[in-house]
Amino acid sequence: MSGLTLNAVVKKYGDIQVIHGVDLEIDDGEFCVFVGPSGCGKSTLLRMVAGLEETSDGKIAIGGRDVTAIDPAERGVAMVFQTYALYPHMTVEENMGFGLKMTGHPKAEVKEKVAAASKILKLDEYLSRKPKALSGGQRQRVAIGRAIVRGPEVFLFDEPLSNLDAELRVDMRIEIARLHKEIGATMIYVTHDQVEAMTLADKIVVLRDGRIEQVGSPMHLYKDPDNKFVAGFIGSPSMNFIDGVVEGGKVRVPSLGNMLVETSVALPGEGKPVLVGLRPQHLNIEAGDSDITLDIREQLGGVAYDYLTAPGGGRITVETRGDDTIPEGSSVTLSFDAADALLFDAATEQRLR
Repeated sequence: MSGLTLNAVVKKYGDIQVIHGVDLEIDDGEFCVFVGPSGCGKSTLLRMVAGLEETSDGKIAIGGRDVTAIDPAERGVAMVFQTYALYPHMTVEENMGFGLKMTGHPKAEVKEKVAAASKILKLDEYLSRKPKALSGGQRQRVAIGRAIVRGPEVFLFDEPLSNLDAELRVDMRIEIARLHKEIGATMIYVTHDQVEAMTLADKIVVLRDGRIEQVGSPMHLYKDPDNKFVAGFIGSPSMNFIDGVVEGGKVRVPSLGNMLVETSVALPGEGKPVLVGLRPQHLNIEAGDSDITLDIREQLGGVAYDYLTAPGGGRITVETRGDDTIPEGSSVTLSFDAADALLFDAATEQRLR
């Protein structure tokens, strides 16, 4: 197994540049997730690592070996796609061993490696079946098994769970996490689903418009985001951003009854706008006379989410636990502990520290 290095990697389509000088280190055995909204460049970057997209500039190294201009088959990677891409006329066993068969490996070796991968993925009872006789989750396990059989240095996953229903996605997330622990391989995983990113990753790379916004462990990005984009993208439901203004070395929050927030961070000048970032669980809600209205409550059993409308039409989400007796349509008041608030410059959207 091997780590991966991207050094000033660029991708252009003619005059249009979609990846802008990306630098990244992924350690040997690390599970790294590329996450970001549609069009951010995460799949393009993964395909460049795989060699399916030409690198316009910069260097890609796997295990210290420069693979930038090397054929995909010689890079030591195996890719699992969003679509299963299984051969319908072949059995599960034949699908999993096909790559090795085509490269001239002995039948006994192919059979041995397929058996080992099948055991890891609990596919033994399905080896004689064809893809049409499998569920979506089973087909995706076969696709992963085909990658395992090849014994790559790096596994690449391109949104492999997006075609599955919600329950199967959860099951397959657990399977992939277990697989990583069992074989200890370097894995790079692309998703737009930040829940997948948070639950699977050792390291998350947040991308926007072909650039890296921030890299770190899931909880580091959750607790210590560098900017509004990362703060809003990591965490479900998303962080609330409430307008504030600098006043006398504090932050006044007009929509929350002109609450004053004391802070030790370096604030912009007097009267400058700032954004107060608060996770839904850090807001306290009570019935009371204000301009904030509780519109909708999602009751999920042990937890509920209240969706509020603030003055000016701003949306606020509050997480509550237990039985909430405030009726929908009521006026409410909000409070929070200043220690839980993150502050952002309203102009640059960068974190104030």
